[in-house]
Amino acid sequence: MVLLEFSMWPMNKADSVSAYVARSLDIIDKSGLAYQLTPMGTILEGDWVEVMAVVTACFEAMKTDCPRIETSIKIDYRDGPGGRLTSKIAAVEEHLGRKLST
Repeated sequence: MVLLEFSMWPMNKADSVSAYVARSLDIIDKSGLAYQLTPMGTILEGDWVEVMAVVTACFEAMKTDCPRIETSIKIDYRDGPGGRLTSKIAAVEEHLGRKLST
């Protein structure tokens, strides 16, 4: 199972790129994959082919009107079941003995 964190934004637009990020989040949300939106990126959970297909779809949508795109991707693969979007946080909270305000 893969956890993939990525950020993708156009380089040639104004200061705010939230409209372009929203376009990607629409693709992500409709993908059916588990995901978590953060202020600095989005984390997807699924198998390799699924998460890479979503990143590719976001890129294809953005390149329609963005001639220069920057992307940051971080990938964590671990053999086994899904659910790590929440279980990794729960494991840290267990060590602390309390809930975090995430």
